[in-house]
Amino acid sequence: MHFFSFPFTLLSTCFGNEEAFFSNHFWIQHIVCWKGSDPCGTNWVGVTCSNDRVISISLGNLNLEGKLSADVSALSKLQILDLTSNLKLSGPLPSNIGNLKKLTTLNLMACGFSGQIPETIGSLEALTTLSLNSNKFSGTIPASIGRLSKLFWFDIADNQIEGKLPVSNGTSSPGLDMLFETQHFHFGNNKLSGDIPEKLFTSNMTLLHVLFDGNQLTGKIPDSISLVKTLTVLRLDRNKLTGDIPASLNNLTDLQELYLANNRFNGSLPNLTSLSSLYTLRMEGIQLEGPIPISLFSSILLQTVVLKRNQLNATLDFGTNYSNQLEFVDLQNNEISTYKLATSKGIQVMYGKEPNPVCRCVYPVTGILIFRSPSFSGFSNNTNFIMLQQGIAEFFKKLSYQVDYVAIRNIRETIPDHQLLIDLLVFPLDKEIFDGTGMNSVISAFSTHAYDPPGIFGSYIFKADQYRPFSGGSTSANTAIIIGAAVGAAVLLLLLAVAEIYALRQKKRAERASGQNNPFAKWNKSKSSIDAPQLIGAKAFTFEELRKCTDNFSKANDVGGGGYGQVYKGTLPSRQLIAIKRAQQGSSQGELEFKTEIELISRVHHKNVVRLLGFCFDRNEQMLVYEYIPNGSLTDSLSYWTRRLRMALGSGKGLAYLHKLADPPIIHRDIKSNNILLDESLAAKVADFGLSKLVGDPEKIHVTTQVKGTMGYLDPEYYMTNQLTEKSDVYGFGVVMLELLTGKSPIQGGKYVVREVKSKMDKSRNLYDLQELLDTTIIASSGNLNGFEKYVDLSMRCVEEEGVKRPSMGEVVKEIENIMQLAGLNPNMDSATTSRTYEEASKGSGDPYGKEPQ
Repeated sequence: MHFFSFPFTLLSTCFGNEEAFFSNHFWIQHIVCWKGSDPCGTNWVGVTCSNDRVISISLGNLNLEGKLSADVSALSKLQILDLTSNLKLSGPLPSNIGNLKKLTTLNLMACGFSGQIPETIGSLEALTTLSLNSNKFSGTIPASIGRLSKLFWFDIADNQIEGKLPVSNGTSSPGLDMLFETQHFHFGNNKLSGDIPEKLFTSNMTLLHVLFDGNQLTGKIPDSISLVKTLTVLRLDRNKLTGDIPASLNNLTDLQELYLANNRFNGSLPNLTSLSSLYTLRMEGIQLEGPIPISLFSSILLQTVVLKRNQLNATLDFGTNYSNQLEFVDLQNNEISTYKLATSKGIQVMYGKEPNPVCRCVYPVTGILIFRSPSFSGFSNNTNFIMLQQGIAEFFKKLSYQVDYVAIRNIRETIPDHQLLIDLLVFPLDKEIFDGTGMNSVISAFSTHAYDPPGIFGSYIFKADQYRPFSGGSTSANTAIIIGAAVGAAVLLLLLAVAEIYALRQKKRAERASGQNNPFAKWNKSKSSIDAPQLIGAKAFTFEELRKCTDNFSKANDVGGGGYGQVYKGTLPSRQLIAIKRAQQGSSQGELEFKTEIELISRVHHKNVVRLLGFCFDRNEQMLVYEYIPNGSLTDSLSYWTRRLRMALGSGKGLAYLHKLADPPIIHRDIKSNNILLDESLAAKVADFGLSKLVGDPEKIHVTTQVKGTMGYLDPEYYMTNQLTEKSDVYGFGVVMLELLTGKSPIQGGKYVVREVKSKMDKSRNLYDLQELLDTTIIASSGNLNGFEKYVDLSMRCVEEEGVKRPSMGEVVKEIENIMQLAGLNPNMDSATTSRTYEEASKGSGDPYGKEPQ
């Protein structure tokens, strides 16, 4: 039997068998195929089982080819079938798909399926989500869908479906009017024809969105639509509807979006004063006549009114009670020559003749978010898009998806259907590409509508691009740089897009956006030879924003300082805690560190590296804004042996990332305990990049530079030769490992910890006879010091005099993982608290954000 049938290469037996069922030719380019013959036994990507039966197949955007075989019906326990964004999947749906009685989600969005939607689909009695949009389906809407009593989401938009909207006929034939639980009718951009049946809408319905735009529907708007009091979006634009616009629409008091444009209505504007929730009204090109009633603008939330290309006349009078939210009124190509507006309040009113249109290495998951009916005026508010970007990022963070960064850009509106399109980029965490599971999880979050955008954006679909690593795309060295630049510029591109679209009507806003595009325009190079920083993705805060969130930089929020300046704790309006590193006025050292840190840490993204949120270069201030790390530095929370192992592993992973996976690689140059911070779960993060150096050429093994660092952690070879290498960081990390053992500074009482350990250790004795050097807490936990000797051996290899004899950080991380396993720990568990119940450690008072050594 074949789940997918292919006329060419047999890659392997990829769907194994469920009760000797699956034997199948699956072609997935550039992705490892499933191992073994049992989909429930070897964790196949995209396949979920329960009690040894397949219950979910989620294989979005994997470049699958072929047809959906009738043998899929044998999966009697299948609940989810999600094949989103596989453009080469083609052919009709098998007629026996109705046998999948357990199926709750059928998501085939953005594939190449064609033919009639089978009538048997009405037998999927458990179905809640039916997404067949953006395919090549033809024929009519099966009346049997009316039997799907649990259907919540019904989307067939962007196909070639024709014919009339089916309604029930007594008990002999079902219809769409029976879908009382359905909240989404998304039928736009098809070839539906005939009248909208009066019987289609009833008071028992719970519809939120009725999207019939871009079809060939005729006749009048049925009065019955006013019975659906839950309706928030009604799109009937781009059809052939006729007659008067019914006054009964006034009953839709929850309606936010009303699109009636480009039809063949007649008569005058109806009374719509009861639509108190209305945001957007579009009625262009529908042959409206007469004056515009003053009451039209009284809806308190109204933002956008488009009435262009009608036959409206008389002077337009906004009255005195128009909406405070009103931003855009388009009356072009009518007979209106003047308007009365008590005070402009920034409203743009367009009348007269319409102007001529103006034409104009990390692999993220990319695609287009298509919002069919956003409840705001296009692009008038940057905050909406920033809120969207942050909301998507928070969604993935809460679900612990392996997502590092989310960017949106290229915001635009489609004509004539007025849909909002936004390019979306979702970047993987701690690696160059998503694996099949990660990529599919990201896409499924949108295709199954698990992610719910802010209400003002309304209904959406996500069209994923083909994922390059799975479609034969090459991974050139330049790709990561290009994508990295895209991440860094995402917010700026957003502002540029807004400025471009609204430049004509909001000049001041455009100028402000332009200023944000170059926050270093006032960088005074004449004071030194230091060029302005090259921005890679950090946010530009204003001085006023940071002043407010620190209570005017109060002493109560001063958490430390050093030669660079002071560090303040702050709280953003979103309640996020931040740490603000404020340079001393006129400090040349601060200027160099400011430039270095913003250029380096803004380009790195790793869970074991402190995250730079932004910066301030305003009013001659130089401030760096970091995530706030609540538990101080590594030495502030020393405790049991197992916890120290986790601290070593976390900081080692962060440093290994900087050396090998950052693009280009980074040498920290000041690895010490004060620059390793602990978050709320005591996970270690590498911090303070003021002295760091880029290794621009991956083949280059060293950087010739002036010696800088902290005594006690400084690589002696680097000190003697001025040749900085990644092995210099390894030396400093070795000292930190010894510091974790002793609980003391590396140089204390004239004694150097490296020399002390070397002179006292005796490998023939228990614990290498180092008990008198160990921190007392470690001695107290001597019941579990498994791996101790290997830990000491690794530490001493890291502090070898010659760099070539030291291991790489990648090797160090692997060895620490092995030591943790000897100690009975799982190295894949992130939190140090998992090794032992939280015990409160005394907190030190050092400045973890870069305090100068005493």
